Amino acid sequence: MRLILRGHTSKYPVEQAMLLFFPEERPVFCDDYDDYGDAAVSTLTVSGQSAVCVTDINYRGKRANARAEFPVCDMQDRFAYERVLRNVIKESFCQAAAEICGGMPPWGTLTGIRPAKIAASALRENGLPEYADRVLRDTYHVCQSRRELCIDCALESERVRALLRPRDIALYIGIPFCPTRCGYCTFVSHSVEKAAHLIEPYLDALEKEIVHAAALVRELGLTVRAAYIGGGTPTSLSAGQLERLFELLEREFALSEASEYTVEAGRPDTLDDARLLAVKKSGAGRISINPQTLSDKILQNIGRPHTGEDALEAFSRARALGFGSVNMDVIAGLPGDTPEYFSETIDRLVALAPENITVHTLSLKKGSNITLSRTALPQPGVVAAMLDYAGAALRNSNYSPYYLYRQKFMAAALENTGWTLPGHTGIYNICMMEELCTVLAIGAGGVTKLVDATGQRIERIFNAKYPYEYIAGIDGIIEKKLYFSDFFARFGA
Repeated sequence: MRLILRGHTSKYPVEQAMLLFFPEERPVFCDDYDDYGDAAVSTLTVSGQSAVCVTDINYRGKRANARAEFPVCDMQDRFAYERVLRNVIKESFCQAAAEICGGMPPWGTLTGIRPAKIAASALRENGLPEYADRVLRDTYHVCQSRRELCIDCALESERVRALLRPRDIALYIGIPFCPTRCGYCTFVSHSVEKAAHLIEPYLDALEKEIVHAAALVRELGLTVRAAYIGGGTPTSLSAGQLERLFELLEREFALSEASEYTVEAGRPDTLDDARLLAVKKSGAGRISINPQTLSDKILQNIGRPHTGEDALEAFSRARALGFGSVNMDVIAGLPGDTPEYFSETIDRLVALAPENITVHTLSLKKGSNITLSRTALPQPGVVAAMLDYAGAALRNSNYSPYYLYRQKFMAAALENTGWTLPGHTGIYNICMMEELCTVLAIGAGGVTKLVDATGQRIERIFNAKYPYEYIAGIDGIIEKKLYFSDFFARFGA
């Protein structure tokens, strides 16, 4: 879709609003408008005490026009002023697009990754869920079911915030290897088939970063409250390689003393008894087994070599070994999926009663095989029905939502939600997504997120993305981590 900006240069709010209503489109910013073809013209005027934005949209033969006006008086804070301008631009675009599309999407005009942050801020301001509900409804036009979801997650986030101590941090260890690449995936991971020769050099480099980072943590008097070993698929490593990693982490960080210690054991085809036993001996109390679907047909469609029964058997073996906290992931909107297949997967998982079930919405990433091959996918309305079914089924089975986030290019502009049985909230997921504390990330693709004592200042340290870059550049990566100490000296508690 052609996008023409007049009176402003704020591309981001226009692009994000466009993706909410027309996710199949891609933005093309240009200067002219010949009144033919799909296009939107966003015109901003600021005068006196008001900012006014008018958006005209022509889309597939339909035309709409909308005007939004926000006050800008007493805007001494430049950041607040610019935020008002972005919001009035987005509001006018969304109102015009809603006229063309027949209404607002479930999340209204919200375009950010972390909608629960808005609800949590309203809760801290007023203390009442009813107030947060009004903010989401009246300011952002969020539908009732998503307001309830958002507020539930915000309440759980605030509960975890109250439990955190000033020097608590979370720890992430990245293992960027998988048995094979799934059709929907664009994570920075290498298939073991092609990159097995990199695993040992990667573990050598990872050990250097772990030792250095652990020394910083001890020097600063920090405590790892929640730890997560993810990827990729960490259980792509052999049992011996896993034991080497776990022993190092226990020696350097004493992770068995953390309140939560999770290992992503995502692919059922990697979970033999030896690997499961290695994870159990490490002291990790929580694992994630991620079938994504229990339909063998859909598993084949996304390039997974295991079956639905393999996932159920992996869960049974984990239970037999004494794992008392298990998460299982599913994805709504996979190629070939239907409401019937999806509801069957949800029902079978609920019957297993894992402590957590995470329901994702398929996000179409540019480099994934599904996107590159233009694979046919369920329609947005069908995906929305899948999520509605999952939410109702989980609530009826004593699960409640505890964290959520959104991504670009998601079907129907929906969300990913973590659901939990009472007493099994995933602390790391909340800390990471709601930015409640510093997250120290180690390994290829890791992004350390530094959060100050007030929670208002956030800075990031990026590791090299790919295993070979990480291995070659490990000394520079370790040197960059020295900023960790500088940040805590200036902004820590």
